[in-house]
Amino acid sequence: METSIHDMNALFAQLGLEESNESIENFIITHKPIPEDMELYEAEFWSKSQADFLKESIAEDSDWAVVVDHLNVLLRD
Repeated sequence: METSIHDMNALFAQLGLEESNESIENFIITHKPIPEDMELYEAEFWSKSQADFLKESIAEDSDWAVVVDHLNVLLRD
């Protein structure tokens, strides 16, 4: 079984967001913290398609799940 390893830059590109390191850092600074009782995909700043992608990535334990979980952690602190 072949699995892909995605990084944060690839995740941001997949979400249709600017994928440079600086843009990712600015996004995280701008949008954190997400309340602890809120799922990542429920945050108000995602479009419906972005939220659906994030939700499905975790629910299906896809090859995106690790990097989505990492983003979740970064947006909580």
